[in-house]
Amino acid sequence: MSDPHFFTAQTTLTLRLVAEAAGVPLPEGADPDRTVTGAAPLDRAGPRDLAYMDNARYGDALAATRAGICLVSPRFAARVPADTAALVLRDPYRAYAALLGRLHPDAMRPGSQFGARGVAPGAHVHPEAHLEDGVTVDPGAVIGPGAEIGSGTVIGPNAVVGPFCRVGRDCAIGAASSLSHTLMGNRVIVHPGARIGQDGFGFAMGASHLKVPQIGRVIVQDDVEIGANTTIDRGASRDTVVGEGTKIDNLVQIAHNVVIGRHCVIVSGVGISGSTTLEDYVVLGGQVGVVGHLTIGRGSQIAGSSNVNRDVPPGSRWGGTPAKPVRAWFRELTTLARLAERSGSAESRDDADR
Repeated sequence: MSDPHFFTAQTTLTLRLVAEAAGVPLPEGADPDRTVTGAAPLDRAGPRDLAYMDNARYGDALAATRAGICLVSPRFAARVPADTAALVLRDPYRAYAALLGRLHPDAMRPGSQFGARGVAPGAHVHPEAHLEDGVTVDPGAVIGPGAEIGSGTVIGPNAVVGPFCRVGRDCAIGAASSLSHTLMGNRVIVHPGARIGQDGFGFAMGASHLKVPQIGRVIVQDDVEIGANTTIDRGASRDTVVGEGTKIDNLVQIAHNVVIGRHCVIVSGVGISGSTTLEDYVVLGGQVGVVGHLTIGRGSQIAGSSNVNRDVPPGSRWGGTPAKPVRAWFRELTTLARLAERSGSAESRDDADR
């Protein structure tokens, strides 16, 4: 349920439109002109709200919901109340996300915090920077010489786009974030406080540690999203790359020379050491650590809090510290639990005999 001070629905949706968008037929006997003007969780939804259900934990909330329209997976369809129009589909959450974007398009991408267009007073744009028509620069932002920014892009307050950086079209660069030595594609979202393109951590170790100049760049391809306070270091001698469609959560550290493939998902707290490669569609759970110079194969999934210290084959599911195939990890955990139980039982018997 949205607060209208922050998010106001931009349209209404009829049952007919929702069904068409979800790719499912209208329920028999339902009013195709039934409308919803918002979206809310099952337990808060009213007759003018859209809701969804795909998790057994919320079965009771589904049975009691007052939602006008509910997107629901087949196994829960029988629990939808009679007064709620049920649209049954295999992936209700994805359909809900698409419809929520229609109701609240302003929530899809951060806009100007001042509701302004163009270069605001208090922003500094170097005379040698090039901004296409339709760029918004909020107060306090700094655009360096030679920087290029595409149309439709919003630069948030106190953000910095360094010299000769390139930011594509329809991007959003969040408040107090910074870009240096970076080439960025279209429709990229950078959330507040992110740091992209700064020095990688490179030193030649010795009696005194000699700094290694970091002379690479960061390449961020189209449709990437980078969370708040995430850091992406530029390459040492080659580029650090974030592939098309990849989504990176808050508080992630990506070191120099890392290459991330297309449509990867990297959850909060992950650290990826230098020169590691993630192939396409890799998923790293929260707080995963990856040592340097490894390859994590296409489509692999790493469980949260795991530590990866060797290459991972494509299509694998690994977990643990050190990480290993999930089945081996579960066997190890089960064995340790049994040993601990036996040890505890033996200690209890010894205590009883004393």
